[in-house]
Amino acid sequence: MIVGTGHLVRLALRRERAIAPWWILLIVTLALVMVSYINRYMGTYELKVTYTRLATSNAFLRALGGGVPEPRLEVLATWRSGGFLYVASAFAALMSIVRHTRREEDTGRSELVRSGVVSRHAPLTAALLVAGGISLAGGALTAIVLIGIGFPVVGSLAYMSAIAVAGWVFAAVAAVAAQLARSARTATAISLSVLGAAYVMRYAGDATGQYWLKALSPIGWSHLVRPYQDERWWMLGVPLLVGAILYAVAYRLLDRRDLGSGLLPERLGRESAPELRGPVSLAWRLHRGLLAKWAAGVACFAAAGAGLSPLTRDLLSRPSVVVENIVHGLGLSDEGRTLGAYSWYLILVISYAVALYPVLMTLRLRSEEVSGRAETVQSTPLTRLRWAAGHLVVAGLGTAALMAVAGLVFGTLYSVLVGDLATDLPRFLAGALSTVPAAWCVGAVCMLAYGLLPRASVALSWAVWLLTAALGKVAGPLYGLWNGTPIEPFHYIPNAMIGTPFDPRPTLALTAVTALLLGGALVALRRRDFG
Repeated sequence: MIVGTGHLVRLALRRERAIAPWWILLIVTLALVMVSYINRYMGTYELKVTYTRLATSNAFLRALGGGVPEPRLEVLATWRSGGFLYVASAFAALMSIVRHTRREEDTGRSELVRSGVVSRHAPLTAALLVAGGISLAGGALTAIVLIGIGFPVVGSLAYMSAIAVAGWVFAAVAAVAAQLARSARTATAISLSVLGAAYVMRYAGDATGQYWLKALSPIGWSHLVRPYQDERWWMLGVPLLVGAILYAVAYRLLDRRDLGSGLLPERLGRESAPELRGPVSLAWRLHRGLLAKWAAGVACFAAAGAGLSPLTRDLLSRPSVVVENIVHGLGLSDEGRTLGAYSWYLILVISYAVALYPVLMTLRLRSEEVSGRAETVQSTPLTRLRWAAGHLVVAGLGTAALMAVAGLVFGTLYSVLVGDLATDLPRFLAGALSTVPAAWCVGAVCMLAYGLLPRASVALSWAVWLLTAALGKVAGPLYGLWNGTPIEPFHYIPNAMIGTPFDPRPTLALTAVTALLLGGALVALRRRDFG
């Protein structure tokens, strides 16, 4: 065994105890929630057959689940939840790899660890073991729970394997990225770009019928296992083989680089840049790259959603239990059943995702503090509160800019395909921007956690966003909560696409709550010890 691996595995597990259990719980919960949803709204065989025919004939629904379902509870439940679980397993694994490899080198802890009796390969090996264990635990617990409620054992084991290998292959992707990049941010960006491209390829393959795209996607490989159908066990060999090759490449690259360096060249900044003299300009310099990537991702998703408008129009022309549930959830009357009104659901999906952006900005504050860079900056005339305020301004304006991009792209493409540019574009832009105060409120709660409990702020911030998404209007319908829950801010945002008069009260109330939370966070940050 590689010297020092055991000690580093125990250290990584100790650090993961506040993060990994949440990911495992999310995976298991999503699987059970979908079972409950199918039982609640498709309790009879006839309803299952109707939904299966609808999903098979509609490209949007077919691509959402991936593949062709069968009118059986276990198949429909895993068909609907599998796409989310595979991505969640992959995301948790790649983030764990970057956290225990490249980020450790960025902070200098790897150099300290390597001063002991530790092999050069031990940190990477320990990270791979821990990340693989997280994916395996998520899949195994899901299988145990599904077997416990009566699902077939063989299909449950296949589902477990599909969840686990999704994490393993993207752990390998992150391991290679950690050797190529010189910073954790770049390694994370590379890994997430590969994950996003894999999901888009899988989705496009199922939507268009070009299944060779799905066969080339690492996420598509898990779908092709087909648990509870024909269990293609041989398909598991593809991600295992690709993962093994990538692991070998990662170790090879590790031997060819110096500690703390990367193989990809880094773009150097300018010396004595005058635009870095203020807190806002400094925060903008740090965050503009991430904001640009987010804007590109939001634009792509909005374009994909608007591009499906003709298909959605076809779906609305076929009355079914699915359509009735959507009508109930969106609070529409018979007169309000317009295609633009149904687009509100997609805007909500984007807004819940964009709410993660201010959360990540808060986590960046903690990262800057732990690394010591923030303390160095504050040795200048830039005070602690001005430093934090600069990041908050960029985070707030960036969140608004992302939703503006979503509204503009969605509204423009929607207008070209099925609507009118003069009326629909302003409506979509206003609808997207109406969700911004709710996203600000989520970020403000995370900022308060950072001010009061800095050591627990990372785990608390992720928990806040996950609970907001899980209890909100998008995920809530999976277990009967069509309008979300009152404890999450998006619950108070009215549907802006059905032509009702604008009510400023929710916007003003959420903005006031955000201001109070940020004020408390800044007071707490000023009074506590820093670093």
